[in-house]
Amino acid sequence: MITRMSSLFLRTLREDPADAEVPSHRLLVRAGYVRRVAPGGYSWLPLGLKVLRNVERIVREEMDAMGAQEIQFPALLPREPYEATGRWTEYGDNLFRLKDRKKADYLLGPTHEELFALTVKGEYSSYKDYPVILYQIQTKYRDEARPRAGILRGREFLMKDSYSFDLDDAGLVNSYNLHRDAYIKIFDRLGISYVIVSAMSGAMGGSASEEFLAEAETGEDTFVRSTESGFAANVEAVVTPAPPAQSTADKPAAQVHHTPDTPTIETLVDFLNAAGLGRTFTAADTLKNVMVKTRAPGEDKWQLLAVGVPGDREVDFKRLEAAVTPADVAILEEADFAANPFLVKGYIGPKALQNNGVRYLVDPRVVTGTAWVTGADKADHHVVDLVAGRDFTPDGTIEAAEVRAGDPSPDGRGTLVAARGIEVGHIFQLGRKYADAFALDALGADSKPIRITMGSYGIGVSRLVAVIAEQSHDEHGLVWPRAVSPADVHIVIAGKDDAVRAGGERLAAELDEAGLSVLLDDRTATPGVKFADAELVGVPTIVVVGRGLASGVVEVKDRATGERTEVAVDDAASHLVALTRR
Repeated sequence: MITRMSSLFLRTLREDPADAEVPSHRLLVRAGYVRRVAPGGYSWLPLGLKVLRNVERIVREEMDAMGAQEIQFPALLPREPYEATGRWTEYGDNLFRLKDRKKADYLLGPTHEELFALTVKGEYSSYKDYPVILYQIQTKYRDEARPRAGILRGREFLMKDSYSFDLDDAGLVNSYNLHRDAYIKIFDRLGISYVIVSAMSGAMGGSASEEFLAEAETGEDTFVRSTESGFAANVEAVVTPAPPAQSTADKPAAQVHHTPDTPTIETLVDFLNAAGLGRTFTAADTLKNVMVKTRAPGEDKWQLLAVGVPGDREVDFKRLEAAVTPADVAILEEADFAANPFLVKGYIGPKALQNNGVRYLVDPRVVTGTAWVTGADKADHHVVDLVAGRDFTPDGTIEAAEVRAGDPSPDGRGTLVAARGIEVGHIFQLGRKYADAFALDALGADSKPIRITMGSYGIGVSRLVAVIAEQSHDEHGLVWPRAVSPADVHIVIAGKDDAVRAGGERLAAELDEAGLSVLLDDRTATPGVKFADAELVGVPTIVVVGRGLASGVVEVKDRATGERTEVAVDDAASHLVALTRR
């Protein structure tokens, strides 16, 4: 197929879009692949759609190869199935909700576990029907509070979601591993640099969960991995190794000290070390109590929650959100403190919290027998040597403290290093959450019902286009891997005389006959403009038909390496066919 740039619906831009925050957004707009329609909504122009369809093809090929069957659901969905699972309220403001002319409630589907479960229930009834794996590649909708980074985080996006249905947990593990292997093949074929990390299930529910993260400095997800083992996890899924409990009998009695003007950890540590208490204090010896409020899905009333973390660490709000999901969480406002005068800002301690019925969850490092410096519930006062398990008893633990490079790995091997990534795939062992909601059973060989167990597996198809662009570009433009490029070869006719134009046309026809897709720059623009556009558009092989044609050669340029090779015009077609099919 030959795509002529003289008639291609394409306008490249020399300037970056004003709202571009990351390279993929900047380059996909400049190269004429996408155009913004609304916040979080983008149109795919011809070249962009070719790349998107190539990514979609690879995903579909590997899903079909693993035995999954493709179906298609509507994006406009009724409220009732999501009400049955609780997700009508759990999703909160992320759902696009609407009413039809009869005032019935609908939503635009963010994901389709409910519909898949109901469909299988309606079609299958015997244990002989299982296992089954179904998938779709379909547009999803989520009302992101802050759409950003172009197609990386939008309100409308193309996603592959698949679902496995098995008779027992062993079958679920097998389906999970089939998907895991298929995902590895997909991302390897796409040429992405990625890691597989342990993750949280969040509103999806379920137990075992892993994310596939494309490594990128611009990524919103922070993950950590061990220096000495294969451990890797999203920071929300990191479980803090708890130290062993200590004796409470050998600890000194707790004492309240007047600590004027010490509302921060830093000022408190400086004061204590100047107070002549006979030992040196660090921020890690202090217990910082952070006040938040939570609200269960569907409820209006907020509940106070205190989170205690060692003073040398901050509360990571993403970890906190993951720990309390599906509840909403927010930092206390001045009005909340005014309504609860026992909360003395900067000096909050466990005693007032527990005396007033405030739920108090602490970092796993706060174990029985550990002694802390913390607030004494009175302005300008702290208590020293407040011992967990003796002087206060938390209501439980919570994973909310920041995870830092150098922390011990949860598997006990090595320390953690941190990096950033973009989520491109997520696989879940859902278990029976959705099967229970809809009584999804199969009649067993003994005529007794077997409750089906499910898995859910997603890939962000449109997001992958941006991810590849994030990882494959240089200062001149995009550099597509051959597997997803909008064309196999980009021919630039660099000259206006008839012989050069005829030579370019002839080579394009030969490549087309050989089965290659060709982007032919036959415009009347100057060679400089054509060369700049070729590098911006990013087809991996660029062929320049120009002055060298008089000597019987064309120039072949590798877009990724910049290497240029002169090839005899008579051998150019065979050379390019061999090059593109390596």
